Amino acid sequence: MEKSKTPVLTGKEGEEFDLHKAASWTKNHRERHPDQPHSHFFGKEILQKILDQEGCVGLRFYHGHNKAHSEAGGEKHLIIVGAKADGTDMLNTASAQKLSRADMRAVAAPLDTVGQEALPCPGSPGCPKNMMTDHNIS
Repeated sequence: MEKSKTPVLTGKEGEEFDLHKAASWTKNHRERHPDQPHSHFFGKEILQKILDQEGCVGLRFYHGHNKAHSEAGGEKHLIIVGAKADGTDMLNTASAQKLSRADMRAVAAPLDTVGQEALPCPGSPGCPKNMMTDHNIS
């Protein structure tokens, strides 16, 4: 007899947050890490594409860096993947497949989407000046 699986994730995780507390926390981050991005912007299309995947109940954000620890320079990045109710990441992507392009077309399972290329702030067009981004605005 197969046991029914209780979802680990429901899609209802997270909650609305007090703006003043959020502004305080982002200020804390900016003060602790003045030379690091304090936000990243992702467009609606990539977010919607990930959320629209069958079985996706939410998003998981990973911190990444485009250079190895032993290499100088580089940048921090956020990487987004969809998450299923059982808590697993949706990682059935084309880059994870060890198949030729022709063989990939024949794969029955649809491929999942992984998102990147966010616009870091400060440093990108459209970076706002508000109480979440600036010490001098309250």
